[in-house]
Amino acid sequence: MKDSSNQAPHPLRIAPYRWYWIARILAMLAQSNLVVALGWLVYDAARETLDMRSASLRIGLIGLAQFVPVLLFNPVAGLAADRFDRRFVVRLSLLGQAAAVSVLCLAGRHEIGLVYAVAVGFAGARAFYMPAMNALAPALVPVAVLPRAIALSAVAGRIGGILGPVLGGYAYALGGTWAFALSAALLALAFGAQCMIRIAIEPHARADGHPLTRIVEGMQYVVRSRVLLGAISLDLFAVLFGGATALLPAYARDILMVGPTGLGLLRSASSVGAVTMAIWLSAHPLQRSVGPAMFLAVAIFGAATCIFGLSSWLWLSLAMLVLLGAADMVSVYVRQTMVQVATPDAMRGRIGATSSLFITASNELGELESGLAAAWIGPVGAVVAGGVMAMAIAGLWSLIFPQLRRAQRFDDVAA
Repeated sequence: MKDSSNQAPHPLRIAPYRWYWIARILAMLAQSNLVVALGWLVYDAARETLDMRSASLRIGLIGLAQFVPVLLFNPVAGLAADRFDRRFVVRLSLLGQAAAVSVLCLAGRHEIGLVYAVAVGFAGARAFYMPAMNALAPALVPVAVLPRAIALSAVAGRIGGILGPVLGGYAYALGGTWAFALSAALLALAFGAQCMIRIAIEPHARADGHPLTRIVEGMQYVVRSRVLLGAISLDLFAVLFGGATALLPAYARDILMVGPTGLGLLRSASSVGAVTMAIWLSAHPLQRSVGPAMFLAVAIFGAATCIFGLSSWLWLSLAMLVLLGAADMVSVYVRQTMVQVATPDAMRGRIGATSSLFITASNELGELESGLAAAWIGPVGAVVAGGVMAMAIAGLWSLIFPQLRRAQRFDDVAA
């Protein structure tokens, strides 16, 4: 029987997916709010005694603190998403994240050691969230509307990315404890929304085999698919070297001089571009030239990063962040759709964990790389150099992965 996305219901008309979408917004609001609060807390405290370059390194160490637990727990998290009900894995992760943030709510003083410890605990709990959350979506909607559902999921994440930093900036202006309490409350609401997904979802991975063997199977699947490997690794290295968000506290305090509320605006700007592009893609899914579109998007991302790095004018800086956010969304949309279309349902958790590890490496290790580079050549030099690297990586990857460059439709993805 012929099926098409036009004949299938809109994803948000499906109640389980609607609750999933709401939970995703709330969880992202909590995370992006926390990122702003932690970044400003660490950088502002460091600038009391250190110069701008040394203080930037402190921001990078937050990224390292969040990457290590993800690296350790990621393979197990992917297996858990395949062996157990993914709804329960997500719920337990949300509770763990809320517990970690609550430590800062209850602490009388925010010592730097405690801040890093909370960052580790939060990242450890979140390591189980992304593989299970991403693998859950295909079970909630018909296959025909999965690309649209993925785009809407990205919209949900970016809505959180827009509002969370703004809320975080204003909440932190009232006091750090207010910002951390807001994150904890949002995570509790996300847990409540997740509990409203009451459809029966059968665990998938009940086949024979040692857990370690099944973890390796997921990694081997990605390596065997040149298109998947190219798409995931392109995103990894482009954001690893080209990301500017880690150094936004330095720009807000010392370059643009706009304070914590301005930091919230800067942090939100890329999400404004991303959510605008995600809404467009949800209504007009890419039908052809998906591989070339990904390479072009990464090149634009790098160019916008360079201009942002050189800007000392707030509105130009915001405009470039909006543009790079829109370009990044195209890359994310292509990668996530390829992963979901090409992956058997029984392996979605493990493949998603591998993809999440690459994403986390690009974000958290990217923060460390940015901090180290800023300590060496200053924040402006680090951002501009990162943008140049992103453009160079787009060109190099188009040569290394011709299968990805030639991919015209999502159906072209093959292991």
